Amino acid sequence: MADAPKPGVQVDLNGQVALVTGASRGIGRAIALQLARSGASVACVARTTAGLEATLAAIREAGGTAEGFAADVSSTEDVNRVVEEVEAKFGGKIQVLVNNAGITKDGLFLRMEDDAWDAVIDTNLKGTFLFCRAVGALMMRQRYGRIINITSVSAIMGNPGQANYSASKAGVIGFTQTIARELASRGVTVNAVAPGFITTDMTEVLPDKVKAEVKERIPVRRLGAPEDIADLVTYLASPSASFLTGQIIAVDGGMTC
Repeated sequence: MADAPKPGVQVDLNGQVALVTGASRGIGRAIALQLARSGASVACVARTTAGLEATLAAIREAGGTAEGFAADVSSTEDVNRVVEEVEAKFGGKIQVLVNNAGITKDGLFLRMEDDAWDAVIDTNLKGTFLFCRAVGALMMRQRYGRIINITSVSAIMGNPGQANYSASKAGVIGFTQTIARELASRGVTVNAVAPGFITTDMTEVLPDKVKAEVKERIPVRRLGAPEDIADLVTYLASPSASFLTGQIIAVDGGMTC
């Protein structure tokens, strides 16, 4: 079985500011690290700044620039405050926005409580909307921007027990394609990345038998690495991706092909 490729897409983001939500671990942390390696100053957002300590330390130890910001992504007040704080800290511009923050509250839909539905929709879909609205206004004024929303293959093919999660991530797809059309004339691209099964804290707790069954469903016969997502996001964040917008790109080892 082939090993996962090493991270390291070559992109120059020197002088740019990137805001990444859900940057405390897993895919969000890998994205923040890769953007910093590419030269961006990274505003890392999580529910608490304490959760960002490892991400910030890793970026700074590698010679990068990063600051942590705490926010409830489903709160308009928190989102607007953080965007203002990032603007003040980094000179009034944000060139890259990555909406990665997301939660799961799984369960069969017939037994799903309202709170479980609302929490997932509010974080995964409303949070993406709020940050896009706040940062999109800034990008329109500066006539440049790259927005990358993290969705999921669960939005494309569904996944039993994840009605709320799949619905929230499907909403992100429709939202992405719509605002891509609205912002294109201002030099702002909007794309979505749909990860498949990625090795994170959530997948690490799965029994070995389940992980083996999952790998059998993936043509490349392995789980993805967070860096597989981070490399694509970094390219989409670059000036080179100027003719790529409104796209939903599955990074899933061929599972949905």
